[in-house]
Amino acid sequence: MAGRRPPARPTREDIIGASEGSIADLGEFGLIGEMAARMPPGPGTIVGIGDDAAVLAAPDGRIVATTDFLLEGRHFRRDWAGPRDVGHRAAARSLADVAAMGAVPTALLVAFAAPPELPASWARDLAAGLAAECARAGASVAGGDVARSGTVLLAVTGLGDLRGREPVTRARARPGDVVAVAGPLGRSAAGLALLEAGLAAGPADLVAAHLRPAPPYDAGPEAASLGATAMIDVSDGLLADLGHVAAASDVAIDVRAAALDTAALEPAVRALEAAAGAPEPAARAPGPAACRPEPASRPEPAACAASRPAPGPGDLARGPGGHPAALEWALTGGEDHSLAATFPPGTPLPARWTVIGAVREGRGVLVDGRRRPGAPGWDHFR
Repeated sequence: MAGRRPPARPTREDIIGASEGSIADLGEFGLIGEMAARMPPGPGTIVGIGDDAAVLAAPDGRIVATTDFLLEGRHFRRDWAGPRDVGHRAAARSLADVAAMGAVPTALLVAFAAPPELPASWARDLAAGLAAECARAGASVAGGDVARSGTVLLAVTGLGDLRGREPVTRARARPGDVVAVAGPLGRSAAGLALLEAGLAAGPADLVAAHLRPAPPYDAGPEAASLGATAMIDVSDGLLADLGHVAAASDVAIDVRAAALDTAALEPAVRALEAAAGAPEPAARAPGPAACRPEPASRPEPAACAASRPAPGPGDLARGPGGHPAALEWALTGGEDHSLAATFPPGTPLPARWTVIGAVREGRGVLVDGRRRPGAPGWDHFR
């Protein structure tokens, strides 16, 4: 992709003849050609895939930039997620970060590494998923690179345009502000719990929420226009991410548990209980300590799934202290990539923004006025 110019573009016959084989059959530049054919340039792309670097229009004069990894075995498993799912997720992670700054997403740069035996059709469908999620945000893939690797890896850089607005950072929340969220909370975590329990069939909407999160990208610029004082996308868990806002702004944020829509997550709790054959927790040995994030009710990373027993209702259907897992998912689940923002009191918010708490004097994040024990969300190095 952008960063290398192929010396000779493969013929259509070359690509068709190899397309049902592996990416090794396509070769580096054949792979680039196959993927580029599925990722059309966007309106702001002046020079796109196929040259040494991309050239993009920057009408605002400022560029919002972010980067994310998506690693096989850590962020996704190929036996659970199809290539289009992986493409959607890879794009959503960076596009949501751009939107959380109050910017309009414009382009992605995607570095893709994979084993040579990976089917060519997998790479084509990955490109289609990337393009489709970009289209949801009004962006496009402008370039990148390909390489050989033992597992599938994507490194995605997202770019955006502020369109004359000031960026919305994490650092300007003030006591008295309201805290609101656009988009769902806990649905991705519930979907992951279902997949780890072997319930890929459903509830289908929750499994889909994990495989293909759908961030409300336009809510970011909307929040900026409404005067949002701080904003973040919910990638590591609501409490963890609001904790970043609280720390950057030197305030306390108090979340009202009753304001969270946990009813939408209850079907996953019922499915897990039914699959376990009992509504109450069953005792069993924990998995390896290195693979057990706290609290224990939070679904473990996919990379640890093979090293621990199958989930039981005690792990996924109840949280610590008897709290429903649905509330646990909403508070700490992450990966919905919804937007959480703070607004001055009295700001008229559109219907898609749900007020879930308030900013107060102090430090840290509270739930119903109290410090909550346990981890607030995901941490790669814990």
